[in-house]
Parts: sequence; C-alpha cells; structure tokens
Amino acid sequence: MEKIEIMSDKMKGLDYFFYPKSVAVIGASEEENKIGHVILKNMIKAGFKGKLIPVNPHEKKILGLKCIKSVKEIKVDLAVIAVPAKIVPKIITECGQAKVKAAIIVSAGFNEIGNVKITKELFQAMQEFPEMRVLGPNCLGVLHVKKGIDTLFLPRERLGRTPDGRISFASQSGAIGSTLIDWASMKSYGINKFISFGNALDVTVTDLLEYLNKDKETKVICLYMEGLEEGRKFLEKAKKVSKQTPIVVLKGGVTTQGKKAAVSHTGSIAGEARVVKAAFKQANMIEATSFEKLFNYARVLSNEPLTKGKRVQIITDGGGYAVLAADFTIKNGLELAKMNEKNLRKIRQVVPPHAELGSIIDLTGDATTKMYKTAIETALKDKNIDMILLIVLFPPPLLEKEVVYEIIKLHKKQVKPMIVVSASGKYTEKQKAIMEKEFVPTFTFPKSAAESLKALYDYSLFRKKIKR
Repeated sequence: MEKIEIMSDKMKGLDYFFYPKSVAVIGASEEENKIGHVILKNMIKAGFKGKLIPVNPHEKKILGLKCIKSVKEIKVDLAVIAVPAKIVPKIITECGQAKVKAAIIVSAGFNEIGNVKITKELFQAMQEFPEMRVLGPNCLGVLHVKKGIDTLFLPRERLGRTPDGRISFASQSGAIGSTLIDWASMKSYGINKFISFGNALDVTVTDLLEYLNKDKETKVICLYMEGLEEGRKFLEKAKKVSKQTPIVVLKGGVTTQGKKAAVSHTGSIAGEARVVKAAFKQANMIEATSFEKLFNYARVLSNEPLTKGKRVQIITDGGGYAVLAADFTIKNGLELAKMNEKNLRKIRQVVPPHAELGSIIDLTGDATTKMYKTAIETALKDKNIDMILLIVLFPPPLLEKEVVYEIIKLHKKQVKPMIVVSASGKYTEKQKAIMEKEFVPTFTFPKSAAESLKALYDYSLFRKKIKR
C-alpha cells in the first residue's frame, strides 16, 4: 500500500518539530554544564541550516549567537524549553502569544514526580493555544539527522548520533531512547527521526503513529512504551497504521515490579502483560523483547522487500556457522530452500570441487568474490528461493574486500530479501559498517538473523492477507 498523503492541520503541526526554519532555545546558557548550553551546542554541531536563536534575559551572546531576552521578541517555528519546571507554564504562555508553531519541553518535575499543581498549570496554559503543538514535558525532544535537528541535552562526545536511515523511533523514556541511539550509532545503524515524548501532555504516541505513517522518509516505526493511557485509541490507530507501515514495539513494565517502576517514572498505567501482548498482536504490531531484537526486526523490515514465502537459501564460506543458521531457520518456522539443479550447475562451474552444494551452498574457505557473486545472482533468479541468508566470514585470505561492494550492488536491486551474517574482529566490523551504511542488514549471530527473517515473513504474510 502507498503511504497516505492527506494530513489534518493538527498533524501538519508536527512538521515543525522536524522541519522548522527557525529554532529558539529558551534557557540557553554560557555555562557548559547547563542543559540549555548543551542543546544549543548540539543544534550548531548538527548543522542546522535555519535561524538559531538563544533566549536568555541575562546574556547578550551565547556560543557566538546573538541572544534575545524573550521569545516574544521574534517569530519562530520551534521553541525548545529548558528552564525550571515552575516557570514553564509562563514560558508556554509567552510562546503562544508569540505564535510559536511548536514547543519541546525538556524540563522535568511534573506529574512524573507527583507534582500535580504545576502539571495542571502547564496544561491550562497549553489549552489557551491549541494550535501550538507541545512535546513533553520531561523529554529529550527530537533528533532528525537529515535536517540538522538535535534537541537532545546529552553532549555528542558522550552520546553518539546515528547516520540518517529509514527507521523512526518514538520513546516514552529518554534514557531508553538515548541508550538505543548511542548503541545504534556504534553499529552504524541509521535512524531517520527520533522522538522522546515523555509525559505526553499534548503530542501522544498515537499522534506520532499517525504522523510517521504519513512520513515518506519512514519505512518502519519503532516504539518504546511504558504506559497505555490512550489504550483503545492507540490500538485502533496501530491496527490501521500497520497495514501500511510495520510497527515494532518494546514494552516496559511487563512484570509487577516493572509496572510499579513505570508508574513512578512517567506517571502512567503500564497494563497487564498478557492483555498488552494480546492487544499488540491484534493490532498486528511486532513485539520485541530486547533492544537488539527491536533494532534487528526494524532493520530488516525497513530495508528488505516483503517476502513471497519462507524458503531460505543459506550461502556461506564457513560450514559450522551455516549449520547453526540452518538450525535456527528451522526453529523459527522457516524452511531451507532447494535450489533448482540447473542453477546449481552454474555455481559448480566457479567453485572448487570440494564445495558443498546441497540445501546449504558452502563455498568453503577458498571462497572468492566471484564465487559469492555467482551464487547470489543465481539465488536471486531461482524461483525456489524466497530469502537469502548470506554468511560471509572475512578472515580467509582468498576473499577480497570487494565482496562487500558486490553484495551492496546486488542488494540494491531489491529482488528478494537478503541479509548478511558475519562474525570476527575489527576488520569484519569495519566491513559490516560499510554495508549497514548502504542499508544492507548485517548480523553477528545466525540466531538473530533467523529471528529477523521470521519477523519479515510474518509481516509479509499479514500484508498478503489484507490484499485479498
């Protein structure tokens, strides 16, 4: 299904979080350890091309930028608010009066700590300006690599930023979201939009689902959630969105103690684990049980075409790793493919006599780039094969580094899902990073690869059913 392009005015308001032409940082400071200073610095380092304005009544210049006393002095698309909780309602009122289009409140100290009075004041201030969309409070805000938007108050030298990608990630927890960004950065996994929505007094996860579903840059939506205040509304929206865009969700607060922690963390209702799990399934969301699985599923779903079936062709230069891959393929309810004999003969012409060409194509430790290229091209054309699980172990001396670029070239054709499993040291990780930057999903262990192909197969099956 094509992405729906019609967007309500309320949804269009969310554009200002990701595509503002001007940004004011309210609470910007010259002091390096202050949140406002870090946010301003991160926006500069991110390469924001629009107008960036620090707001502080006590400073004339911050980080070389002219400072203004109040947001009411200018017209601005986005305001990032980093001031003490007690004055946030007043600042929100000023933003509304200045016709600010959107505001991010990174300040904490509201209903997450039981501060009902200040939360009520903030909510009332927001109600006066319904056309202004507000993210937070108690959040990190947004990261949109492509447009140089970085409102995270975590220094770049301490927390890496990811390359641009096809996955958008919304997180109720800033800590979980930032950890995942740092980890994804280390792995060279791309993220298109990251949103920390915190206490969600205005913009909710349901809003974000609707918005990201209509976003052409987003191929997969990832969620980390603790509470389900909008339970029914959220699940109804998820059910509609999943028909067009895969949703991968990691739920916090699934144990009794975890639920208690979730309530004290965001002031939200965590929900019974069994009920939530069943609801996610009913809404055709893909549930992950760890950070790693969340991103593994998302990378395959965002970068691979839907599969026509569950027959997996394993191509390898290491027999032992292939045996494990075969085991996990079967354990995950998939099948080993049987390549057409005519196609196997084509491969036999380029591989050594001791290569094994059965349900697993083992090119052996004598594998070369030419052998891999021939095997992959043949598998892509074979009608008995639905998906390719490619194992590339780089240490053997005959395997040239050019194999990486051949894999990238063949992957770009998007004929069938094709993922890579490769494990070893620094040299291998460097080759995997090259492939990841070109949107080829790579894995260290066969188990993770097989689980991710199963997630792709399940989602493909669902999409096939709704087309009937």
